[in-house]
Amino acid sequence: MIYLFQILNGIGLGMLYFLLAAGLSIIFGLLQFVNFAHGAFYLLGAYLTYDLVERGVSFWIALPVATLIVAIVAGAIEALLLHRIYKLPHTFHILVTVGIALVFQELAIIIWGPIGGSVPTPDGLGGVVMLGNFIYPQYRLFTIIVTAVMAAGLWWLLEGTRLGAIVRAGSESASNMALLGYNTMRINTAVFAFGAGLAGLAGALAAPIRGVEPFMGAEALSVAFVVVVIGGMGSYTGALVAGLLIGIIQSLMTTIWPQGAQLFIYIAMTAVIAIRPRGLLGRV
Repeated sequence: MIYLFQILNGIGLGMLYFLLAAGLSIIFGLLQFVNFAHGAFYLLGAYLTYDLVERGVSFWIALPVATLIVAIVAGAIEALLLHRIYKLPHTFHILVTVGIALVFQELAIIIWGPIGGSVPTPDGLGGVVMLGNFIYPQYRLFTIIVTAVMAAGLWWLLEGTRLGAIVRAGSESASNMALLGYNTMRINTAVFAFGAGLAGLAGALAAPIRGVEPFMGAEALSVAFVVVVIGGMGSYTGALVAGLLIGIIQSLMTTIWPQGAQLFIYIAMTAVIAIRPRGLLGRV
């Protein structure tokens, strides 16, 4: 039973990793821009949820509000700053986005303190689901269901809509999109905001499970990069498969060898790179 419990935990954790990595992968696929500030948007989503709940706002309101605020902030950052450095060498991308991440981290310490806090389980999901002798928390099951619906919705958005076709076409040739009359700057801003919003949503959903603390953004960023590398840069399906794989491995290892749970994430990444340098489902 304990291993089944950990596998379900791993699926839930993996789907949160997927949301993180999907946002990072979508941004890279269109903009060819590696966003080292992505973890900061995860942190912001978690802390905004924490702050709103502490002020007496229902979690069910705080969740979409925090996600929307993260998307708006990210869109503003892209429009005012990041679009100016896309054509510069990647070292500038790294320096600027790492700087943004550090600013968010320090702001979290200044505003909410260095200790962090916890977000109570939302109303209606504080109990457990019982299937015979198997007991599982309702909120964790809710997280799995919501992220699975999000995964299906994202797939439909990217593969079955005109907007998705524009994003995919832009990832192949932004210049051709401009020639066809599309405002590539607005598309870039919208996609960046959307990708960051996914990270904010992941942070908001994770807050009742893992709490909040100022350095959670750095951990989220490292995991997101591992998932993207394993799944393949720019691959939506790869991010889903890799997120689940890493989540289950990490969750099982906390039972088998707790000290090595984090280590095995990077062992898995190294093994995949050695066998398939472009990732499991990366573009050839």
